Amino acid sequence: MKDYRIEDFIDVLNSDAPTPGGGGASALAGALSAALCGMVACLTTGKKKYAEYQDEIDEIIAATKALCVKMEDLIEEDAKAFGPLAKAYGIPKDEPGRDEVLENALVAAAEPPYRIVETAGEVRDIIVRLADIGSRLAISDVGVAAALCSATAKGAAMNVYINTKLMADRKTAERVNEDTRDLVRSICSDCDAVYNRIKGDLQS
Repeated sequence: MKDYRIEDFIDVLNSDAPTPGGGGASALAGALSAALCGMVACLTTGKKKYAEYQDEIDEIIAATKALCVKMEDLIEEDAKAFGPLAKAYGIPKDEPGRDEVLENALVAAAEPPYRIVETAGEVRDIIVRLADIGSRLAISDVGVAAALCSATAKGAAMNVYINTKLMADRKTAERVNEDTRDLVRSICSDCDAVYNRIKGDLQS
C-alpha cells in the first residue's frame, strides 16, 4: 500500500475492499501530521531568530522522517492483520478450535491500531514543542498537525475497540481498552490545547 498514489489509496478506501480501512486511514493522518511537523521544522532551521533551538530542530527533522515511515508501515501492518481475522470469522462455528483461532486473530488485529495510537503520542510530543519553538510563519501548520494527530488517536482507537469488544478474554480486553483510553485522552488533551492556543493567537 505504501506504493499507492494518493488517488489510488483514496479510490480503494472508497470501495468495498476490506483494506485499507479506518486503521489505515488513521495511520495516514498520523503520517501527514508528522510530515507537517517536519515541514515546520525545515522552515525553522537555519533562522537566526531560532538559533538557540537549532540542535532541537535538527532532532525534530530526523524524528519526523522516522515517524512518517513508521506510520506508513503501520498502514501495511493494519491491513495484514485483517486477513487472518477474516479467515477466522469464516471458520464454521462448530469446528473445533475455532474460538481459539478467532481470539488470537482478534488480539493480533488490535495490535496495529494500538501502535498507531502510541505513535501518535510521539508525534504529539513534537507538536507541543513546535508550538513553542517553530517558525511563527508556519505556526498554522502546527495547528493542522495537532488536529490531524488528535484524529489519528481517536480513529485508531476505534479499530482497537472493535476488536477488543469481541474478545472472550475480557480481562485482556479491558486492559487494552484502558491503556488505549488513557493514551487517547492524553494525546487529544495536548493536541486540543495546542490547536486552541494557535487558533486564539491567529484570531486575535
